Amino acid sequence: MAFDYGALDATLAAAAGDDAALMRELRQAFLESAARQLDLLKRARCDGNWHVAAMRLKGLAASFNADDLLQAAEIALHAAPGEPMAVREVEGVIARYARAHQRDQQRQQRR
Repeated sequence: MAFDYGALDATLAAAAGDDAALMRELRQAFLESAARQLDLLKRARCDGNWHVAAMRLKGLAASFNADDLLQAAEIALHAAPGEPMAVREVEGVIARYARAHQRDQQRQQRR
Protein backbone atom coordinates (compact mmCIF):
# COMPACT_ATOMS: atom_id res chain seq x y z
CA MET A 1 0.00 0.00 0.00
CA ALA A 2 1.43 3.35 -1.02
CA PHE A 3 1.78 6.19 1.46
CA ASP A 4 -0.96 8.75 0.91
CA TYR A 5 0.25 12.31 0.77
CA GLY A 6 -3.31 13.39 1.53
CA ALA A 7 -3.59 17.07 2.27
CA LEU A 8 -0.03 17.70 1.05
CA ASP A 9 -0.93 16.44 -2.42
CA ALA A 10 -4.11 18.51 -2.45
CA THR A 11 -2.13 21.63 -1.56
CA LEU A 12 0.49 20.91 -4.23
CA ALA A 13 -2.19 20.15 -6.81
CA ALA A 14 -3.86 23.47 -6.08
CA ALA A 15 -0.54 25.20 -6.78
CA ALA A 16 0.63 23.06 -9.72
CA GLY A 17 -2.65 22.28 -11.42
CA ASP A 18 -2.22 19.55 -14.03
CA ASP A 19 1.54 20.08 -14.31
CA ALA A 20 2.99 16.81 -12.93
CA ALA A 21 6.58 18.04 -13.28
CA LEU A 22 5.83 21.14 -11.21
CA MET A 23 4.11 19.00 -8.59
CA ARG A 24 7.21 16.76 -8.30
CA GLU A 25 9.41 19.86 -8.09
CA LEU A 26 7.28 21.36 -5.31
CA ARG A 27 7.29 18.07 -3.42
CA GLN A 28 11.08 17.90 -3.77
CA ALA A 29 11.41 21.47 -2.45
CA PHE A 30 9.22 20.53 0.52
CA LEU A 31 11.40 17.51 1.30
CA GLU A 32 14.65 19.46 0.97
CA SER A 33 13.40 22.20 3.26
CA ALA A 34 12.14 19.66 5.80
CA ALA A 35 15.54 17.91 5.75
CA ARG A 36 17.33 21.23 6.37
CA GLN A 37 15.09 22.03 9.31
CA LEU A 38 15.54 18.53 10.71
CA ASP A 39 19.31 19.00 10.51
CA LEU A 40 19.02 22.28 12.43
CA LEU A 41 16.82 20.58 15.00
CA LYS A 42 19.36 17.77 15.47
CA ARG A 43 22.23 20.23 15.91
CA ALA A 44 20.35 22.53 18.31
CA ARG A 45 21.84 22.47 21.80
CA CYS A 46 20.06 25.39 23.41
CA ASP A 47 16.41 26.19 23.92
CA GLY A 48 16.46 29.07 21.46
CA ASN A 49 17.92 27.15 18.51
CA TRP A 50 15.68 24.15 19.21
CA HIS A 51 12.62 26.39 19.34
CA VAL A 52 13.51 28.16 16.08
CA ALA A 53 14.09 24.87 14.24
CA ALA A 54 10.82 23.39 15.56
CA MET A 55 8.90 26.54 14.62
CA ARG A 56 10.38 26.50 11.12
CA LEU A 57 9.31 22.87 10.73
CA LYS A 58 5.87 23.75 11.99
CA GLY A 59 5.63 26.67 9.57
CA LEU A 60 6.76 24.52 6.65
CA ALA A 61 4.24 21.84 7.56
CA ALA A 62 1.45 24.41 7.86
CA SER A 63 2.38 26.02 4.54
CA PHE A 64 2.20 22.68 2.73
CA ASN A 65 -0.73 21.37 4.79
CA ALA A 66 1.34 18.37 5.97
CA ASP A 67 -0.61 17.46 9.08
CA ASP A 68 1.61 14.63 10.33
CA LEU A 69 4.72 16.81 10.08
CA LEU A 70 2.83 19.60 11.84
CA GLN A 71 2.06 17.24 14.72
CA ALA A 72 5.66 16.02 14.90
CA ALA A 73 6.93 19.63 14.91
CA GLU A 74 4.50 20.45 17.70
CA ILE A 75 5.87 17.55 19.74
CA ALA A 76 9.41 18.82 19.15
CA LEU A 77 8.37 22.34 20.07
CA HIS A 78 7.34 21.19 23.53
CA ALA A 79 10.29 18.83 24.04
CA ALA A 80 13.66 19.58 25.58
CA PRO A 81 16.50 20.39 23.16
CA GLY A 82 17.99 17.20 21.76
CA GLU A 83 15.07 15.05 22.91
CA PRO A 84 15.66 11.80 20.95
CA MET A 85 11.99 10.83 20.79
CA ALA A 86 11.01 14.17 19.27
CA VAL A 87 13.82 13.97 16.69
CA ARG A 88 12.86 10.39 15.77
CA GLU A 89 9.23 11.43 15.31
CA VAL A 90 10.18 14.19 12.86
CA GLU A 91 12.68 11.90 11.10
CA GLY A 92 10.03 9.21 10.70
CA VAL A 93 7.51 11.57 9.12
CA ILE A 94 10.05 13.04 6.71
CA ALA A 95 11.31 9.55 5.84
CA ARG A 96 7.76 8.42 4.96
CA TYR A 97 7.31 11.42 2.66
CA ALA A 98 10.73 10.79 1.08
CA ARG A 99 10.02 7.09 0.45
CA ALA A 100 6.66 7.90 -1.11
CA HIS A 101 8.25 10.60 -3.27
CA GLN A 102 10.95 8.18 -4.39
CA ARG A 103 8.33 5.55 -5.32
CA ASP A 104 6.40 8.17 -7.29
CA GLN A 105 9.54 9.14 -9.18
CA GLN A 106 10.31 5.51 -9.98
CA ARG A 107 6.77 5.01 -11.27
CA GLN A 108 7.12 8.09 -13.49
CA GLN A 109 10.42 6.80 -14.92
CA ARG A 110 8.83 3.46 -15.85
CA ARG A 111 6.12 5.18 -17.90
